[in-house]
Amino acid sequence: MAPESLPFSAQEYARRLALVRTAMEQAGLSALLVTDPSNMAWLTGYDGWSFYVHQGVIVTQSGAPQWWGRRMDSFGALRTCYMGAGHIHGYGDHFVQSTERHAMEDLARLLIDLGQGRGRIGVEMENYYYSAKAHAVLGQALPEAQLVDATALVNWQRLVKSGEEIAFIRKAARISDAIVTTAIEHAAPGLRKNELVAEISRAALLGVGEDWGDYPAIVPLTPSGLDATAAHLTWNGDQMRAGEATFFELSGCYRRYHAPLCRTVFLGTPPPEMLAAEAAQLEGIAAGLEAARAGNRACDIANAFTDVLKRHSIHREGRAGYPVGLSYPPDWGERTVSIRAEDTTELKPGMVFHFMPALWMESWGLETTETILITETGAAEPLCSVPRKLFVKP
Repeated sequence: MAPESLPFSAQEYARRLALVRTAMEQAGLSALLVTDPSNMAWLTGYDGWSFYVHQGVIVTQSGAPQWWGRRMDSFGALRTCYMGAGHIHGYGDHFVQSTERHAMEDLARLLIDLGQGRGRIGVEMENYYYSAKAHAVLGQALPEAQLVDATALVNWQRLVKSGEEIAFIRKAARISDAIVTTAIEHAAPGLRKNELVAEISRAALLGVGEDWGDYPAIVPLTPSGLDATAAHLTWNGDQMRAGEATFFELSGCYRRYHAPLCRTVFLGTPPPEMLAAEAAQLEGIAAGLEAARAGNRACDIANAFTDVLKRHSIHREGRAGYPVGLSYPPDWGERTVSIRAEDTTELKPGMVFHFMPALWMESWGLETTETILITETGAAEPLCSVPRKLFVKP
């Protein structure tokens, strides 16, 4: 494969591998099996819709990573990974959805061939893509190896973004601006929600200029009225109605990198309590951004925001954000830090968060969020440019 077709430089992939190997050494691991597709792509460049079958990347303390997966997907690995053909391994289709054999038996054979039959092997146990059956079969097939929970070992190495990654997230942010602007402009009484989502999806895939849009890790969330009191409803075929708020939880995606952005539109005249909540929310967001400085902690952002809400007698539960970057369905979060009162993780330049101080009340929802970059000095930088407000359309 031509080097120019890779999303990142060889130096960038080497940087990532070195970080993971240091973490492995600290954990006493001789090998690491990475099954999260986001981590697989971050380490190797692999990009394909194949995460519904068993696949993974094996990292040892020397040599390039080894990609392992379904044979028909190994050709995609040859097209997208930076490693050569000798590091791409495909298993036969007789393993797929078989009741007589399991793909982890093939993986065990490969690990033994790599000298890991008696190794201390890290696996991502708390992972959408690594099943209980897979873990059980792998353990049975490697009776002399020790399988160790290494959940999020790679995720934590992804927390501080490189300059190359931040450039991609900025491109995703421009696409997010275009998507959310499209949603606000099209929202109107009588428009069916699925028609609105079709326009949102079109804008997402068109991208901005030469920066084409990829599919996001989460589908458009566009609930209205009472549906907007829930955080994660998608859409239906109902018409938008006057007198209701609709929040848009969306993200542009460029080369699998995200920059989530949420805004809310009200069709008609918002109730006074919503306008009061908006004022408190915006004041809290400003306070949170001021607290989002290198050297502070994740909890400082959360506390700055919730302190403002308390002064306005607004009760809110749940975290107010999480790191974002490269991701695949079903989630664009990185599953490490949480912006909440008990998380004391130190903020460092290059970290990117979805600051998500949404309000879900008894009869309406109000989402106004920002993707923010922790900078070398000063408050965090919001990466999107859509005005931070409740959009009111008569």
